[in-house]
Amino acid sequence: MKLDELFEKRLLRKTPKDALKSKKSLDIAKKYLEDSKKLVSTGSFNFVILAAYTSMFHAARAMLYKDGIQEKSHFAVFAYLKEKYATQIGNELLFEFNNAREQRHEGIYGLEYEFKEEDVKHIIEIAERFYKKIKALLS
Repeated sequence: MKLDELFEKRLLRKTPKDALKSKKSLDIAKKYLEDSKKLVSTGSFNFVILAAYTSMFHAARAMLYKDGIQEKSHFAVFAYLKEKYATQIGNELLFEFNNAREQRHEGIYGLEYEFKEEDVKHIIEIAERFYKKIKALLS
């Protein structure tokens, strides 16, 4: 779906640019990243996936707040970053962000998906890289 369509459907909306919301969202991203690392030892891998993805989501939202964009869809956040920041973030990291979005969806709504330790180690590594990349872009 193209950005024009996302704006037409109001899944993305223009708002005033907000540096404070951007900073707060990045702070939340860091907290969820730390939580995801702590959760690994509990064996609650679904919660690790949720926390790591939530970290990535909030880091992504920090970019949207900086640009004066409000989202109403997780997919719209991905689509916006892909359109506006593919060069700066990198296609591989954006692909991983979208993959994490899908894993999060499956973890919440799926009936049979079970995450393994290798899945959570990978998503934490990706979430950490994503957080650092967004933080650098916002600096």
